[in-house]
Amino acid sequence: MPLLIRYMAKKICIIEDEKALLDMYKIKFESEGYKVFGASDGATGLDLVKKEKPDLTLLDLVMPKMDGFSVLKELRADAETKKLVVYVFSNLGQGNEIEKGIEDGANGYFIKSNLTPTELALKVKAILK
Repeated sequence: MPLLIRYMAKKICIIEDEKALLDMYKIKFESEGYKVFGASDGATGLDLVKKEKPDLTLLDLVMPKMDGFSVLKELRADAETKKLVVYVFSNLGQGNEIEKGIEDGANGYFIKSNLTPTELALKVKAILK
């Protein structure tokens, strides 16, 4: 891949505590041409998002050290990160959880079990256009 294209690649941060899922989605998005960063706990993920300022963050909710709702609230409270695009990406799919994620500032909500990696990649592509 030419250096210029690699440099201009959109950045995605995946904050997911299940290593197999984190690795699978990282490989999928890298194969689509994105620069991907991953974190396996909320606190590390928060630091990574603040440092890298990705074009899109996929944020799990149930994680060690800091849950996704707390990460989202901190991102929205910080002037440098409040406008970043963050989608909750969780298996918690009850109405109240989705509503809380949106109220806390998520741009959208994906339920992991409802999407294949290819379907998620298509949704991400549409978001990042």
